[in-house]
Amino acid sequence: MTAPYLAHFGLREPPFSKEIPDADLWLPASKQGVVDGLLDALAEHASVVLVGEPGVGKTCVLRALRHRIPAAGFRLTYCHNATLGRRDFYRQLCVALGISAAATAGSLFYAVSRHVEERAEERIHPVFLLDEAHLLHQDTLEHLHILLNYSWDSRALLSLVLVGLPELRDRLALRRNRSLHSRLHHRLEITPLTPDDTAEYLRLRLKRAGCDRETFASDATVLLHEATAGAMRDLDRLAAAALRETARKKRKLVERDVVARVIEADTRERDR
Repeated sequence: MTAPYLAHFGLREPPFSKEIPDADLWLPASKQGVVDGLLDALAEHASVVLVGEPGVGKTCVLRALRHRIPAAGFRLTYCHNATLGRRDFYRQLCVALGISAAATAGSLFYAVSRHVEERAEERIHPVFLLDEAHLLHQDTLEHLHILLNYSWDSRALLSLVLVGLPELRDRLALRRNRSLHSRLHHRLEITPLTPDDTAEYLRLRLKRAGCDRETFASDATVLLHEATAGAMRDLDRLAAAALRETARKKRKLVERDVVARVIEADTRERDR
């Protein structure tokens, strides 16, 4: 069933849905720079730590990386469940890699390491993307540097990309994690949208969905930016709610008063 607000604004599809192809993702220059930094790191077969506050676009950056990285020569493996102990973490990696999961922690680690070495023989560089890495168990975090050690630590056969909230950076800086931290040569951060980014994001997402005209008043856009602090996930939610509320009022322009009411309702819901 088509939502009534889509027809009201002449939209083919929900403009702020996360169901958008990687190729159509919009990223501001600052986030494109992060993608470029990731590509540079992987071209060097280096490992990376990438941090950012909730909702600022970390997963969007990873999806853009997936779209842009050369298919020949690299193999990305994405793991998003970081709340596992060491044995189950390696079991998860085995499943993601299509390897038969062994019973013991040592056998699991050997299977993953051997998989990496086999890909090197095929001139393929594996990249393990570990999302929500700030939640990794300490025993897993302490062990990851061993996964990067091949041929007496003389060959870079694997890249790790650890992605998480800023507290990941704080954990890695602890003395007990220095062996891993010293191997993460590229340390990147995703920042929130700027006011101009927010305005461009709203315009381009609406245009992609079929509405190529001014839909959000400038002061409404400013209010959305202030309320979301440049977090794309919050912006998607509030902008969609503002469109629905404006359609109910049979207006064609999302104005500041509507956005203010949407933000107030959202705040009440979160404070329950």
